[in-house]
Amino acid sequence: MRSVDSFAEGLAHVARSPVLRTPADEGLEFQDVTYPSADGVPLEAWFIPRAGSAKLIVSMHAFGFNRYGFPSHVEPWKSAYGPGNDTEIDFIKDYRILHDAGYNVLTFDFRNSGLSGAANGGLSLNNRFEARDVLGTMEFIRSRPDLAAMDLGLFARCMGSGATFRAIHTDPSAFAGVRCLVAPLLLSPRVFLEAVMGNAGLGEHVDEAERRYRELTGGDLSTRVSAWAPAVTMPTLTYGVHDDTITRPHDLEEAFAAIGSAEKDMFWIHGTTRRWDGYQHFQRHPERVLEWFATHLK
Repeated sequence: MRSVDSFAEGLAHVARSPVLRTPADEGLEFQDVTYPSADGVPLEAWFIPRAGSAKLIVSMHAFGFNRYGFPSHVEPWKSAYGPGNDTEIDFIKDYRILHDAGYNVLTFDFRNSGLSGAANGGLSLNNRFEARDVLGTMEFIRSRPDLAAMDLGLFARCMGSGATFRAIHTDPSAFAGVRCLVAPLLLSPRVFLEAVMGNAGLGEHVDEAERRYRELTGGDLSTRVSAWAPAVTMPTLTYGVHDDTITRPHDLEEAFAAIGSAEKDMFWIHGTTRRWDGYQHFQRHPERVLEWFATHLK
């Protein structure tokens, strides 16, 4: 059985996973680009151009993942998130769908992930640092004339969506002109900790794990994604796996209710407990997300 300390340490330190594929594996031409985060950390990214298109989607990954996805078909990553969440997550397939639908795509590795720079001692503080990477990405887009002229949408998963919410809360002006956001699998770290420790029979030790996390990082897990959601005023679509074993439905429902946009939508994926089905939902059933982008990126 995992110890209380191991749960705290897993949230405190970002474990870097390898970038095993590139867009070339799906026959996509791409550019390797690099630019600084808002605090100067070098971020590695791919730009996948779509000839003749003036629409851009920025894709953001989950905690411990990278722009390629997550190699959960091989160890040690195969055992990281429990039974069922052990097949490869390949976001390159998502970029193929977006490209074929007429979008340019920019996707990057967050700090301490993939090939981006190491920073902050590898610590994760409830999206505080990752929000700076989102802000740096927005600045990069505006600094490059070809990208700055494009209609912009965001597709941010899990940690990527939480970091985006926090970045918008921190500096709303940086998102002026963003047409829409798709933010699936929103997750608050404290709710995640409660779920996974409960699954392990250690539910009564969650406060102890959070105390240990605070000792390791100086941060806390008390702030939920819903606290930043009122600042999110662009049209926003979110979705999740209702019976996901590593979170609870109320967390996503509270975040959705708090979103400040007058135009928002949400749906649940049923019939599975696998969070991985949420990560793969777009490549299996892209219609609803593509419709959202098509509606708002005209």
